[in-house]
Formats: sequence, C-alpha cells, structure tokens
Amino acid sequence: MTLRLLVLTLLLLPALALGGNGDEFSFDDTPLEEVITHPTWFKESFLDLQDDLREAVDAGKAGIIVYFGQQRCAYCKKLMDTGFSEPDIVEYIRRHFEVIAIDIWSPEEVTLPDGRSMSQRDYAIALDTNFTPSLVFYDEDGRIALRLRGYYPPYQLRAALEYVADDHYRKESFPDYLARGDSTLRFEGEPLIEEPFFDPPPYNLDRSRFPATMPLVVFFEQGDCHACDVLHTEPLKRQAVLDALAPFQAVQLDMRADTAVVTPQGKATTAREWARELGLFYAPTLIFFDEQGHEIIRIDSVVQFVRLRNVLNYVASKGYLEEPNFLQWVARTRRQTSVEPAQSQKRDR
Repeated sequence: MTLRLLVLTLLLLPALALGGNGDEFSFDDTPLEEVITHPTWFKESFLDLQDDLREAVDAGKAGIIVYFGQQRCAYCKKLMDTGFSEPDIVEYIRRHFEVIAIDIWSPEEVTLPDGRSMSQRDYAIALDTNFTPSLVFYDEDGRIALRLRGYYPPYQLRAALEYVADDHYRKESFPDYLARGDSTLRFEGEPLIEEPFFDPPPYNLDRSRFPATMPLVVFFEQGDCHACDVLHTEPLKRQAVLDALAPFQAVQLDMRADTAVVTPQGKATTAREWARELGLFYAPTLIFFDEQGHEIIRIDSVVQFVRLRNVLNYVASKGYLEEPNFLQWVARTRRQTSVEPAQSQKRDR
C-alpha cells in the first residue's frame, strides 16, 4: 500500500468499523456450536510447507500465510466473515500468497519451511499462538516476515498483507509502517474512557526493586478509538470481568501521550515511548505483568468477554507457571471442569 492509500484507509476507520458486516469489534465470542468452514480458495495442502512455499514462489507470489485456527473459534469465524470475505482482500491474498490452514489441536504431522517435522499441535505451541486465529507470513526464503496473533479488522489485515507483499518488512517494523500512514492523524486532547478500577497517576510501576503483591495489567489505549469504546462498553461492563479484575493492579495509558511512567522493570520513560519499545500497533492492547515485573501475556488484537475473562483467570490463578501456552491452559481447565461434576455424581451414588 502506498503511504497515501494507507492514510486514506485510516481516515475511513470509523466507517470501516461500522459498515459492511456490522461492527468489526462487537460480537459474541462464545465457542461456536458449528464447525467453521474454510474458504474454498485456501490451498489444498499435503502439509509440506516447503513444497507449498516453493510452489507459491514459482507462481510469482510473495510467500505463504499459515493460518492457525480452531474448529469452533468465534474469532476465526469473524475473520472468515470479514477480512476473508471482502473481495478486494481475497483478490490481493490470492495474487500474492497461498494460505495453508493448521488446526492447533491436530496430531497430524506438518513439515515446516525449514524442513523440520512435528505435529500441528506442537507447531502451534512452538510459534506461541496463544490466540486464534493467528497468521504467520513466510517470505520467499522461508523466513517469518510477520505474525498476527488474534483477530484484526479488515483495514489492519489489508495493511499487514501489503506490508509483507511490498517488502516493507525488510526495512521497517510493522508498527513503524502503520505509524507512517497514521502520522497525520493525531486526535490531540481526545479523552480516554476512564474506569474506577484504574490507578491514578503518578505511574510508578517499578516491580524490579519493589515487588508487588498482585499482578499488573496495563491498558494501552488511544483517543478516538472505536475498539477502545467497545472494550469499555461491552466486556468491561460485565460483572464476571470486573470480578476477575479484582486481584489486579490496573493502569490506563494513552499510547500517543508523553505521560511520565516508570515501567515494571524500573525504567523512567513516557507512555508513547514505552508503547513504541513494546512494538504496539493496536489499541486497545492489554499487557499483563507478574509481581516481579515480567511480562506474562498480552492481548493486542480484538477481544471480547470470554477471551478477556479467561486471560484474567489465567494470570490471576498463575496458570502460566504450569502451562505457558494460554490455549493449552484453557483446554486443560475445560477438561478438569467437565470431569469434576462427573466424579461428584459418582460419589453421590
């Protein structure tokens, strides 16, 4: 995408967010009852990504996109219904990439672009796909050019595709690429939506010298941010989420502001600079830190009620100490909760 087109796209964000298939940020993220159907234009792969990449390059394409999904993932369905259904995006993908689907729970073997073989499940864990859908872009040399973890609205998906296809990834980061297009769009003075559970300034979050007694979640947001509005008016209004937030210290920062902050690792900086160092490009982004100031997990894609509640419980329960992969922890927790009632019924007999 040329810089001018990227600017025009960003100017249309409110319309894009509310048009077409409805609100791109507001939906029920409860696991689906019906299994997702992939688009017919996905590549019918034998799961040898070396061969898939070679065929794509021979056809003049920029590389391949590996789609990591789940059969009943509401976020995956949202991607199918939005970005993967928009004719201009589909045409662009098919012209520049091949898309290969990976089931993150499948034991079936896949050969990676570097020649290694492992199960699809282990592949998903190795690439730290904590959220589905995840898209991993491989360039013509088999190197990872970009990763997107979670569901993003069409305008951001379109920017990601062009970032890789036009070789921008070779000379700048994705956040820097988006920032160039966004450089003329500054909504100075736009207030953030505050919540009573946010700590007031000054923001001294240093946990390296002063370990805390509770985990920390930092909300990086922006003014004039529709996705931020949805976060505050939907999941953050649910009592189950508010209850799950109770064990946390919570701080809200404007990622475009020069607000003074001391990071959990003890560095004095500004909200804007810290967001840049963290590589943030999506608002809102929620980053979770432990009592010593180490990052545990981040949500830097669209999030609704079920996913947010699960991540809060994952961190608060210290589930990450036993299971570093969030999705594996969710699956284990569901199995345990389904077994416990059955065992209780047997004891009652």
